Amino acid sequence: MHIRMLATLIILFAAISCNNKPNGGQAGSGGLIKEYPVIDVKSQSTHLFKDYPTKLQGQQTVEIRSKIAGYIEQIMIDEGAFVKKGQVLFRLNDNDIQATVRSAEAQVKVAEADVYTAQVNVEKTKPLVEKNIISKFDLQSVESTQRSKEAQLAQAKANLENAKANLQYTLISSPAEGTIGTFPFRVGSLVSSSTIEPLTTVSNMVKMYAYFSFNEKEFLLITKVLEGKTLQEKFTKLPPISLILADNTVYELPGNIETASGLIDQQTGAVNVRAGFPNPDGLLRSGGSGLVRIPQYIDSVIIIPQKTTYELQGKHFVYVVGSDNKVLNTEIEILAGNLKDSYIVTNGLKVGDRIVYEGIASLRNDIEIKPKIIETGNLSENVPNKVKN
Repeated sequence: MHIRMLATLIILFAAISCNNKPNGGQAGSGGLIKEYPVIDVKSQSTHLFKDYPTKLQGQQTVEIRSKIAGYIEQIMIDEGAFVKKGQVLFRLNDNDIQATVRSAEAQVKVAEADVYTAQVNVEKTKPLVEKNIISKFDLQSVESTQRSKEAQLAQAKANLENAKANLQYTLISSPAEGTIGTFPFRVGSLVSSSTIEPLTTVSNMVKMYAYFSFNEKEFLLITKVLEGKTLQEKFTKLPPISLILADNTVYELPGNIETASGLIDQQTGAVNVRAGFPNPDGLLRSGGSGLVRIPQYIDSVIIIPQKTTYELQGKHFVYVVGSDNKVLNTEIEILAGNLKDSYIVTNGLKVGDRIVYEGIASLRNDIEIKPKIIETGNLSENVPNKVKN
């Protein structure tokens, strides 16, 4: 019995020793090296795009204000209506101004009568002076009176013109063609030229402006490689851009970057940029929000599948297969563009390297694997033209 127990212990010890014996870091059971799919690192060309938050504004947005004080008597249009240049929008109560006009007209008639009287006096005085019946001083006096009455007539006519202009101002018309905004004031409201809030706005939305900003580094990267002496000339070399609407759909008409601010914001380091989009159907509205999507062509870059990487403390890693088929945990720097399930590698890999494609969760440094080269096809495909929620 003792001999059998001793023999059993010797066999168990031998089995444990064999299992614990180094096997070159190989993965798998029974001492077999496990097979992993591996890809060759290659360079490809692709189009990237980046989205920037934007606010939309009509090509021309005009505030409608009253030039005179008065009560709104009639609103001639509705909110959101399309109006033409010169179309009447509001009518103010004009009773007081009508009375002012009539008073001014009467003053003009009185002044005209005074001028006529002064002219008659001058004509009567001149012959008497010529005959030395009265002195020249008397003639100068009546001539001075005539000039004074003529000045009073001019003042009365000016008052009449001003009253008539105010009467016209009771009809508030649109200075431009466009779409009407909201009405903060209704019939019966007292408005004037000093009212802080406008009566409404008129937006010309045949063309829409999208305002957004680049940081200083992005702005330099984009503009330095473009040909042209001025920014406007450089912007004409950029490809068309897209507009992502608030419902995450892509606006069907492309736009173009038109101009940029000449100053960099000292607090944010941003450069304000304006893009233009045609809006023939009026789908876009002033005050709307969205995303401007800027495309960028990148030539001969390393693109790898996202599944070949893992992230640790904000850094990205892959397993590079060495010439001895052992894997090495390698940190890489990536550019997370809008590629479908792929990353652009900017540092850490070179063309010709081999990396593990799948199963990286079970790997550790210096584990020997059996590489199986596979083809991944095109890795430069962009995501669909729709923003992911």
